[in-house]
Amino acid sequence: MITAHVVFATITGNNEDIADIVTEHLEDGGVKVEETEISQTDPSAFEDVDICVVCPYTYDEGALPEEGLDFYEDLADEDLAGKVYGVAGSGDTFYEEYYNVSVDKFEETFEKTGATKGADSVKINLEPDEDDIKKLDAFTDKLIEAAKKNQ
Repeated sequence: MITAHVVFATITGNNEDIADIVTEHLEDGGVKVEETEISQTDPSAFEDVDICVVCPYTYDEGALPEEGLDFYEDLADEDLAGKVYGVAGSGDTFYEEYYNVSVDKFEETFEKTGATKGADSVKINLEPDEDDIKKLDAFTDKLIEAAKKNQ
């Protein structure tokens, strides 16, 4: 059975919604999933699963979630070769060039771990709407496909 861990950081609840959507779709796809909040999670949890997902928010002008800084820094030291990763996050287009840059930063850090990118990252403006849910479902399907290829 394919396993996954979905980690989220949220202030407004939007990224928890994104994590819930991804988790539910993974479960619908037959994947055993654990979902946790970033400050309650150690990146080593990704060592025990096939699919690693992070749903971060971007604070102010491009800052990572403060409660997730340790997680972010420690993630770079993980060896996740053979794992599949995906990043999806909510941001606010009001911040223009800083829109959802945490998604990009987490993707860059996952690259350092040796994990395989399972799907293009998804950036959502504020709360996920019907179109965003379709994008997240497609994102999740690609992660499952990539994990199956890795088995």
